[in-house]
Amino acid sequence: MATVLVQSIGDKKVATESTISLDSDGIPPLGVPEEEKRFWFQRSKAFDYDAIATQPSVFDDPKTAEQYRPRDDWENLHRFDPKVRWTWAEEYAIVRKIDWRIMIWACVMFMSLELDRGNLTQALTDNFLNDLHLTTDDMDPDYNLGNTVFKLSFLIAELPSQLVSKWMGPDRWIPSQMVIWSVVAGGQFWLTGRASFLATRALLGILQGGFIPDVILYLSYFYKHHELSIRLAFFWTMMSVADILSALLGAGLLHMRGVLQYSGWRWLFLLEALLTLVVGLFSFILMPAGPCQTASWCRGKKGWFTAREETIIVNRVLREDPSKSGMHNRQPITPKLLWKCLKDYDLWPLYILGLTFQIPSYPEQQYLTLSLRQMNFDTFTSNLLSIPWTAIHILTMLANTYAAEIFKEITFVAMAGQIWVLPFLMYLNVADTANASRWVIFAVTTLLLGYPNAHPLQVGWNSRNSNTVRARTAGGIISSNIYRADDAPLYRRGNRQLLAILIMNIVLYCLTKAYYVLRNRYRDRKWNAMTEDEKILYLSTTTDEGNKRLDFRFGH
Repeated sequence: MATVLVQSIGDKKVATESTISLDSDGIPPLGVPEEEKRFWFQRSKAFDYDAIATQPSVFDDPKTAEQYRPRDDWENLHRFDPKVRWTWAEEYAIVRKIDWRIMIWACVMFMSLELDRGNLTQALTDNFLNDLHLTTDDMDPDYNLGNTVFKLSFLIAELPSQLVSKWMGPDRWIPSQMVIWSVVAGGQFWLTGRASFLATRALLGILQGGFIPDVILYLSYFYKHHELSIRLAFFWTMMSVADILSALLGAGLLHMRGVLQYSGWRWLFLLEALLTLVVGLFSFILMPAGPCQTASWCRGKKGWFTAREETIIVNRVLREDPSKSGMHNRQPITPKLLWKCLKDYDLWPLYILGLTFQIPSYPEQQYLTLSLRQMNFDTFTSNLLSIPWTAIHILTMLANTYAAEIFKEITFVAMAGQIWVLPFLMYLNVADTANASRWVIFAVTTLLLGYPNAHPLQVGWNSRNSNTVRARTAGGIISSNIYRADDAPLYRRGNRQLLAILIMNIVLYCLTKAYYVLRNRYRDRKWNAMTEDEKILYLSTTTDEGNKRLDFRFGH
């Protein structure tokens, strides 16, 4: 939540003076308003870890506190206390504890997802297409169709999955998803042809759709916005780690071809699905419903956090974004609320970018192992050669996300990925790739795919600008059909299309930046024209919600 209320209801001088004395009601002092040192490398030796970390918020003014008070059925209400104060040492210690207890397991679950949805690329190196009698033209239609079916099913299932998650609670729905899709993923051991291939692609898409936004919603219960952005970078890093692990597992498991007279790719699907099944079952135990609901027979009678820690977790998150108490964690989303989210035109620029920003790199990633096999690399080497770009990708994505938070610039940092890909796509448009050295093509493709992916930034950006827990894959469908058999072997048409989409993305980023700057200026004029009494009256009587409030400012 980007709010201007704290600054406008009282200037920094007043807020600073309030930190050194108690007021007439005995309200404890707040921390001195200052730029938070978000990362360890930003903190000097002189940083005072024992200083009060509680920053000014809307809950410090009696006139506005009641307007933002959590609803009576909010699951953490018993830990809400506007007067509680804590130090930076306490806050950083709790964040580290949340990382160990919550974030690490979220990353493990994401790795399981990636193993089951990405191991098809390893299967391709073990004569998967020939064994199922699928068409084997260059960049064959059956493979394209399978990827399209998966992406379309994934897209269609995202919204229903999120509705179920909000009704059941992500702590129940996410483990259920994992157990069910692991059964389907393991069932690929018995694939017999085109029909069963497409059917399992569809089922996996349906069951895995919504997993990522469900996990992000769950993590938002524990983290502030900037903390979540960085952790989403590590979250997507685990996807890349899973890709490396998948390549290594593939290089080994595919050697099982002939065991019990079955192909290696069948064992690959079965054994990796068993790993996901184990992770899914453990997730029922290791995912508490929320920060104040960690106590259970398996997590201990006292839970993971003390009463003091629960109070700090709840209040630090709520002081930054009061809208997080707008719904409880078992509350279903009604059709009316759903329609309100869909028609929020202020988020449409981010939705459009979400559809297109990964398209320029996706076809190269999707067909990498198949392309390596066509360049006469053997199965083992093809799987190992898919690792270098993933390692580069991890470093660039983390650097990209940290840069956005350090420089407080989302749009242009996110756009950097498009600039990175541009020269490599230009090379693929002009080079004779059919006759070029296979190592040159490998190097260009590796560097292209190592681009700084803005996925964590895009998701965090959407979360910030929606300002509500009520309020994302069609691009994959488009990119799955750009490289076609009739365009082989140079794929000039496909690469021109990718280049055009990339240039369009750069323009879209610039337009999105301009849109949010102008929206903020418009609200600044209206808000600053109001007197203090008019602002209080607006806050107490307005029916505006989320990012439609006049005191909300969009991140960009």
